[in-house]
Amino acid sequence: MATPHNEAKFGDFAKVVLMPGDPKRAKYIADTFLHDVVCVNTVRGMNAFTGLTKNNVRISIMPSGMGQPSIGIYSHELYSAYGVETIIRVGTCGSYQSNINLRDVILCSASSTDSNWMSQFKLNGTFSAVADWDVLTTAIHTLEEHKVPYHVGNILSADIFYDYDKDIWKRWADLGVLGVEMESYALYVNAAHLHKRALCFLTVTDSFVKIDKLTPEERQLGLNTMLEMAILTAEKFA
Repeated sequence: MATPHNEAKFGDFAKVVLMPGDPKRAKYIADTFLHDVVCVNTVRGMNAFTGLTKNNVRISIMPSGMGQPSIGIYSHELYSAYGVETIIRVGTCGSYQSNINLRDVILCSASSTDSNWMSQFKLNGTFSAVADWDVLTTAIHTLEEHKVPYHVGNILSADIFYDYDKDIWKRWADLGVLGVEMESYALYVNAAHLHKRALCFLTVTDSFVKIDKLTPEERQLGLNTMLEMAILTAEKFA
């Protein structure tokens, strides 16, 4: 059954979905890493694809767009309307810690936020948004097996890209937060609320500490390693 933002039919999506932010990156992943690919959604240019990995495991790719409102919509519909059990976000981030290098992979075991996303639940406290343990540990074993540098920890899922206070990141860094992106918190909350699985894989593409960033060419090559590891992880839950 179609949703307001997705024209796919039930069954068009695999049980596990890789979710980059950029629609062009979703197509790149499908073209590069999958075969026998079918486009299952084109609404709003958020083209989604289902195909087979090189190990002939069926997975899907769908972009989330930028920010928590956008990933909140798409992940909710995938979980609640299409029978998706696991979403693995594959994105980029800026690092807050000096020991984290460009191209390193971050597995977000937890997500903090400056968003008011949780206000809808009217809790009398602060909800800690965390990754699914089974998916997280599977990802760790995959990265270690392939000797890919990685870090596990808390990430900031921010609503603001251009902060008025240019040094606000330092307060998060002092608490051990590894870096910043813009989607993981809403994804983790949706997974928790709907009793599903979620994990956020990130490639470090710039550093707040070292004032450094990857070129577009370096970014693409660096992302390939993360994408390969995420696909191998996804296969375990397909």
